[in-house]
Amino acid sequence: MDLDVLSTPGHLIALAARGFARLSEARLKPLGFGVGHLPVLVALGDGRAGTQRDLARFARIEQPPMAQMLARMERDGLIVRTPDPADGRSSRITLTAAAQARLPAAVAVLLAGNGEVLAGFTDAEAELLVTLLTRVIANLDRIAGAEGATTT
Repeated sequence: MDLDVLSTPGHLIALAARGFARLSEARLKPLGFGVGHLPVLVALGDGRAGTQRDLARFARIEQPPMAQMLARMERDGLIVRTPDPADGRSSRITLTAAAQARLPAAVAVLLAGNGEVLAGFTDAEAELLVTLLTRVIANLDRIAGAEGATTT
């Protein structure tokens, strides 16, 4: 059986993800953002999250790495924390005015990069790719959830 593991979807998706990350990181750095900041910026920018727990859930990462990222973002002047009036044990997190002002440029840079990467794709092909990747992610989430349920 001739199985080329380097041509499997998992390997190709990983290569594409690393390529996207490198491209995005290089383009976001002049704006003072990093690729890891994106889920936090998006969630805070459109009101989808306001606490560390919300952000960790939205970004699909564990609490300790989220806490570290938020500490760096606070240090870099991207977010501010204020006591949560409803729960004294937690904080509300918001973007600083500087981060809000730069966020549209960051979104534009990322969308332009996606456009460049999808050069030669029809709109239908690009939509199909998004649909297929969304399904792959849902399957991965389902598998991880099932395995997490059996190992805990």
